[in-house]
Amino acid sequence: MEQDGQPQDVEHRDGGDAPARTVTAVVVTFNRIGLLTTLLTRLGEVVASEPALREVVVVDNASTDGTPALLAEQAAAHPWLRAVTLPDNRGGAGGFHEGMRVAVEETDADLVWLMDDDGLPDASCLTRLLAEDDLDFWGPLTVDEADGGRLVFPIRLPGGTRVVHALADVERAAGERHRLADIVIPFNGVLVTRALAEEIGYPRAEFFIWGDDHEYRLRAERAGARIATVTDAVVRHPSVGQLGTPMMGGRTTYNHSPSDLKGYCMARNNTVNLRTYRGWAHVGAFWAKTLWFYTLTHRDLGRLVLSARGALAGLRGDFTGHERFLR
Repeated sequence: MEQDGQPQDVEHRDGGDAPARTVTAVVVTFNRIGLLTTLLTRLGEVVASEPALREVVVVDNASTDGTPALLAEQAAAHPWLRAVTLPDNRGGAGGFHEGMRVAVEETDADLVWLMDDDGLPDASCLTRLLAEDDLDFWGPLTVDEADGGRLVFPIRLPGGTRVVHALADVERAAGERHRLADIVIPFNGVLVTRALAEEIGYPRAEFFIWGDDHEYRLRAERAGARIATVTDAVVRHPSVGQLGTPMMGGRTTYNHSPSDLKGYCMARNNTVNLRTYRGWAHVGAFWAKTLWFYTLTHRDLGRLVLSARGALAGLRGDFTGHERFLR
């Protein structure tokens, strides 16, 4: 599967025009039964139209809204659906870790298709992604379900610092091939080859939320994976508002969230990611930015203290502190 240290896609098995690669989808859910129901309906349509999709694994983070009963009912009715109910809430990171483990170790799929329960891939999304046969880690654009011309998660265009939100800007940058190299937004409908997953492992379960997807992409980059976004493959997603609160006179932004859980995990996990992949100078810059934001831009000394605790926990390798926000 590997050559010269680079992960390679599994060879086509039939020698024909269409790739013979098979796919297992992995969905992580927690207390969003309505969104999950809609997604399962769409994935059932994809199973019926795209032979490559053989199985859908849904990992439920111990939901309390009736999701386990729904999954049991759906799995009994649809042979392609496998439900995995975790004994406790392990967040997106823990859910994707377990889902990828099942897909890689308990199925024979060549590719794993990863998605949250709040995204809805277009019916043609997977087929379009499968048309790209020279990548290891690639995915669609995630657009606002209420405004198809706007990205939910902004993209920094290759070769510069420009961050764009408009679909038209991304399409121009992608050109005739409809592809942006070295960019992907996990885990919103992305494909990962079995070879890459076997080489770099699964998402870091201990991260719980926030930064686990970024860490996985950084790990893939370090391994030399071939990464891209396919701009005419689309997942539709509820708006999350304007990501990044402007600071320093609009010269930069800070990813503030009103959630203490997310704020703590962001400070902890971002510290770990920067120290591991970028170095201490970037760690220091992030801490300085956090100090500025919570003392000048959005004064909140309580959040500053919480962020400091998260950052110190990251330095210590302590991934238990977020549990107090779950009680």
